[in-house]
Amino acid sequence: MKFSCEKHLLQAAVGTASRAAAAKSPIPSLEGILIEAGENVKFTGYDLKEGIYTSIPADVVTPGAAVLGAKLLGDIVRSLPDGVVTISIEKGTLANISCGKSEFSIMGTAAADYPEIQGVEEGFTFSLPQKTLRSMIDQTIFAISGNESRPVYTGSLFEIENDTLCVISVDGYRLAMRREKLDADGETTGFIVPGAALSDVEKICADTDDPVVITVGQKQIRFSFEETVLISRRLEGEFLNYKKAVPTNFNTFAVAERADFQRVVERVSLIIDDKIKSPLRCAFSLDSVELLCVTSLGRAEDSVSVTGSGDPLEIGFNNRYLLDAVKAAPSEKLKICLGSATSPCVIVPEDDEDDSFLFMILPVRLPTNG
Repeated sequence: MKFSCEKHLLQAAVGTASRAAAAKSPIPSLEGILIEAGENVKFTGYDLKEGIYTSIPADVVTPGAAVLGAKLLGDIVRSLPDGVVTISIEKGTLANISCGKSEFSIMGTAAADYPEIQGVEEGFTFSLPQKTLRSMIDQTIFAISGNESRPVYTGSLFEIENDTLCVISVDGYRLAMRREKLDADGETTGFIVPGAALSDVEKICADTDDPVVITVGQKQIRFSFEETVLISRRLEGEFLNYKKAVPTNFNTFAVAERADFQRVVERVSLIIDDKIKSPLRCAFSLDSVELLCVTSLGRAEDSVSVTGSGDPLEIGFNNRYLLDAVKAAPSEKLKICLGSATSPCVIVPEDDEDDSFLFMILPVRLPTNG
């Protein structure tokens, strides 16, 4: 195998495929990238749960295939000077990588040892702009659970009803939901995508209207971009019935400027860290929200102006959960809806007929001496 291509193309392809390569595996070849040179050069990463392959144009002198270590190959390519990179394997699995005066020789493994990615049978297919999918993932992925004892919540639910796609993430303490209209009506369906795969999809998505085509199979999902394809297993299990979990009756409302509210939460959170935790005490009134936090480091308080209605209310929140929701909200003004000091808080856009997003946060008990 021998081919040459521009460094920036090679670096992008190796970086993309490496996302799915296993960090450590009993199958050594899965820690590498499968490189296949033909009309173009195809790069594949696979960890038996998720696979990514992408192709780039290259001057292919000798077709062939080999597996090279993902981390080492990525480090080498990044270190090379700009220009044309040549990769060749003349005998066995010893690969020569050169660019200008720089040259490396590294051992690879035979392509025959690399497991084949399981394909996705043709199923329900829909598409949406890459920048739209990226924003939907970015605004919900923070609420995915990291608790492997409940695997179904380590991913996001994608639910399609008529012409609307809804992405929902929950972790037992909070819920994040984003809605977007699709260009065409689709069948009613739902599937759960692992958070690790969504993180990679978000990074692959460009800030363009170019489409990403999503194909839903029985056990897997395929995300198809122009030259890149990501295939992931589906998570199985019963997801939270979010429609019943989100409250609809509230007694207290406050409309706040998102940026102002974020800055105040960040300031009051300065005396909280991973070892020293304490809830934010939030006192809602008709014209302001007073925030107070007391830890062994000291005391912090601040306030933000709001337009309120309903009953005054004092409630406690985990500062990180509240801050994550405020940061992710794609709206300049937020409507904060509260029922009682022990019921969930719901954050929605102030004026959005389509209800494009909704964040729900469970309150925490306030210390009586706070």
